[in-house]
Amino acid sequence: MIELLIAMTIMLIVMGLVSTLFSRSLATRQRESSRTDALTAAQAALNVISREIANSGYGIAGNGIVLGTDSDSTKLHFLSNIKNDNTIFTDPAENLTYYFDPTTKSILRHDANGGGPNVSQTSTIVNRISSLGFGYFDAMGTNPPTGPNLTPTVNTSRVRVTVSVLLEQVQGQANPQSVVLVSDVALRNSDYMLRQY
Repeated sequence: MIELLIAMTIMLIVMGLVSTLFSRSLATRQRESSRTDALTAAQAALNVISREIANSGYGIAGNGIVLGTDSDSTKLHFLSNIKNDNTIFTDPAENLTYYFDPTTKSILRHDANGGGPNVSQTSTIVNRISSLGFGYFDAMGTNPPTGPNLTPTVNTSRVRVTVSVLLEQVQGQANPQSVVLVSDVALRNSDYMLRQY
């Protein structure tokens, strides 16, 4: 009878250890899955943003960035003549603004003509983002270009896009991490780039 009690006690201890290990492995899987989803979405958004910014100024004179209060370190407004069949910017994706919305923790894309001529459309590119930032590099005969600057100029030849992702807290795991993704985008229609060819 005593042997049976000892065997059951040992079995309960072993079962407790196994269940603890299993619980920890599930928490790790959840954390890594959440991290992978957040980073994949942020990288895809950064790719889309970079591709559209690279087209800034296409089909028009200059780099296409709208100067003044429309573009700064937190938002970027730019023009491009994607269809290149007229001199006005009424086609979709020709008058774009990217910015961060802190209330929804999302990067938004505002297309002034996304719903047709003069019918604006704002869409969410990615959510679960901590911040979005822009830095502007000017090429004025200097190599490398000067910057990053907080605001663009007519000499801006490159834009640095910075996306920060705060990974979610997982129960029983270390504090959440912040991951920063950066993309340097050369404006293909800037004076500096046009002189390269």
